[in-house]
Amino acid sequence: MSRRQVLSLLPAAGLLAVASPSRAAAGIDHARLLANTVAIFAGTPDVNARPEVAGKLAAILKTARQRLAAMDQAGEGELFSGLQLGTDDANLRLAYQYLYEIALATRTPGGELVDDTAAQRRVADGLLWLHERYYGNQSQGYYGNWHNWEIGISTHVSRTLALLAERVREERPDLTATYIASMDAYLRNGKDGDVDLDSRFHTGANLADITANRILQGALTADDARVGKAISDQATVFTTIDPYNLRHGVTDGYYRDGSFIQHHSVAYTGSYGRALLSRVVQTLKMLEGATSGGASDLSSVVYRWIADGFAPLIFEGWMMEIVKGRAVSRTNTGYADVGVIVEAIADLADHVEAAGALALKKYVKFLPAADTAAFVSPVSIARYAAIRADSAIPAADLNPPERCVAFNAMDRTVHRRPGYAFALARSSDRISKYEYMNGENLMPWFQGDGAYYLYLAGEDQREVFGVDYYTAVSPYRLAGVTAPVEERRTVPELYGRFWYENPGHPLNFTSSSESQNTYVYFPRAGNAFSGGATLGAYGVAGMVQSDDAAYTAKQAGILPDDFVAYRNGRATKSWFMLNDEIVVLAAGVSGQGGRAAVTTVDSRIAAPGDAIALTGEGWNGGAWQAGDTTPPRWLRYANGTRRTAIGYAFLTRQPIAAGLETVTRSRRVVRTANPDTSVTKNVFTASVTHPATGDVPALAYALVPNATETRLRGYADGPLTVLANNRHVQAIKHKTLGIVAANVFADGPRHVDRLLIDGPAAVIVQSGARTVVALSDPTMKRDRVTVVLYGASLRLDAADEGVTVRRVPGGTLVQAATRHAHGRTFTATLR
Repeated sequence: MSRRQVLSLLPAAGLLAVASPSRAAAGIDHARLLANTVAIFAGTPDVNARPEVAGKLAAILKTARQRLAAMDQAGEGELFSGLQLGTDDANLRLAYQYLYEIALATRTPGGELVDDTAAQRRVADGLLWLHERYYGNQSQGYYGNWHNWEIGISTHVSRTLALLAERVREERPDLTATYIASMDAYLRNGKDGDVDLDSRFHTGANLADITANRILQGALTADDARVGKAISDQATVFTTIDPYNLRHGVTDGYYRDGSFIQHHSVAYTGSYGRALLSRVVQTLKMLEGATSGGASDLSSVVYRWIADGFAPLIFEGWMMEIVKGRAVSRTNTGYADVGVIVEAIADLADHVEAAGALALKKYVKFLPAADTAAFVSPVSIARYAAIRADSAIPAADLNPPERCVAFNAMDRTVHRRPGYAFALARSSDRISKYEYMNGENLMPWFQGDGAYYLYLAGEDQREVFGVDYYTAVSPYRLAGVTAPVEERRTVPELYGRFWYENPGHPLNFTSSSESQNTYVYFPRAGNAFSGGATLGAYGVAGMVQSDDAAYTAKQAGILPDDFVAYRNGRATKSWFMLNDEIVVLAAGVSGQGGRAAVTTVDSRIAAPGDAIALTGEGWNGGAWQAGDTTPPRWLRYANGTRRTAIGYAFLTRQPIAAGLETVTRSRRVVRTANPDTSVTKNVFTASVTHPATGDVPALAYALVPNATETRLRGYADGPLTVLANNRHVQAIKHKTLGIVAANVFADGPRHVDRLLIDGPAAVIVQSGARTVVALSDPTMKRDRVTVVLYGASLRLDAADEGVTVRRVPGGTLVQAATRHAHGRTFTATLR
């Protein structure tokens, strides 16, 4: 983004803050800022009188009464019954959350506790009590998770003080300043009690949280410098990340292709990305009318984050699994994730220009109705209800009906058609294989090794994906994954705690050290090749499967002897995303180290009572049944109860093991904090075993969403041809579409059909009235990629900047300057 765009994102005071924090405070009305904040969380008399908000008000009141009752029943050393304090930082954070929830009810217009002096005094007394016993002594605090001390507790305290600002000012005038001093002291990953933009902890969503808290703190104390710097610091999260010109070394944030990264290498749009969106919108609402400037122009950011970042990842109201990190193991993901985004969109519509506002409102109506009980703000509920009720606003998706999006900056690909969506998770030396942390996502090992998710239209995705998918499906049998045959142990099983502890080692392994991140929480892969290209609504992606950073470091003798690292299998893989099918090629498959490997074509779950039918046909034309040892030409999995089906067309003869089994497991096997709830699912798995002897080193098949048996029979003499499938080149041809697509993994030149490709590249060529060439550098390390099209010479019709076309003997050369393109696709149209 340009500097002008960045400066357009906040009201006038924020604009000044970007240039000079000290100048920002001159135009800020602190009282208005606090009033805005109270309105965000507690609502207003007019808003709270609306029937749509009644449920939210009732929930606020019910929660507050529960917290007050817990205070009444508290035992020795407790502020709330059952919440033991002194050694558990999560319990201390909860104590502050409970005080906030009581305070909120006393400021919520229309509620039975509004202006309840006694309840407000109990909250103020509770704040003092906690500070004196468990928070004020910084030498005893800061145990456990840093996030609780620098963000979680500060968020609840800052909001509580804002809600009770007048009461605290009158009856405990020193309390706010006392807490602010302590919150500054606990900001230990900052600098001198303030944000440090060079800190690896002060980035992305974390930075937005910290700065929003500091804006409130500054408003409470009329500290102009604090408010100004906090606004200035938060403004940096709007800048699009340029990986070749990093600011403060930060890789967390939004990228040009719509990717979002948090924790430096984790694809995270669906968790931290939505948290950042929500917090930024709240800041805009806090500052509204509290500055000397006019309205914000957020259109460039809205369409950067919403249309290109979030919308492709939302299918019929469900947030896709590939961008949730460890949050995939939680019980409240999927539709609930999108509810947070919908609330932000409803609020953002008031901050953008007319055309942008209308597009956002159309999208709000297009998405399934959200559960407004989970909204943060009563005001947002009212806005959302008004949009949904407005008959003048038609429903419209922000996605075109057909779309293929290469999020190469975070090693993800999404392919959408009216009847389905396909989501692919890759990894590389840039992007983590998975994220595990704090007992969440306990068995994540292969989630970035080409795991894919095929979502079907009209389906309740909770029945086929979400936490129950990871609970019921073996972590070694995730759809699309090639895994060596071995049993692995979780981090708690290995070390008896949620992390590897070894502070005496030169790498200083502690719960939040960089070494913990690098080798335990979210290790990167070792391969450079992971990326792809798109041509209109078609796409190709490829990846070379490798070991993670921990295994590589262990082999090099860098890690301690008692650190356990697992060797991965090997495979070279490609995915070709077309209209009716997704073609998958795998070559060079090996379990390594004398182990066999298994590639899972698909794993799907269903309720035990669902009517599941598994049919197929052999290469001789006879019927194939589960248990057959002869290779099938095709299989079809159909859920008659849910009226869904997926076909699997095998493009080469390969032994397939396919069948159904009933699995019962507790949701706690994937996350220690989950309820110990047993889940019983009917699990379908289709897989190919690659023996340690080296047999079956390759396979090729097509996923066919919503397939009929008639369509699957058509692949026997259909339009698809596998042109190459080895460790150097993987390529296919689709005669009907006129498409040749290839991934070249090795140095060139390499021949594919009538193409000559000069080295590692992803290429799609579609021939017709015009010939369109799309190419990219999946290694992100090449200065240029060259493709020669043999045949009659073609002339340039149109091309992206950086593309050159010229005649060469026997054909036409297309070359793209891929240096510093970060995997971006370059396109040329020829005639």
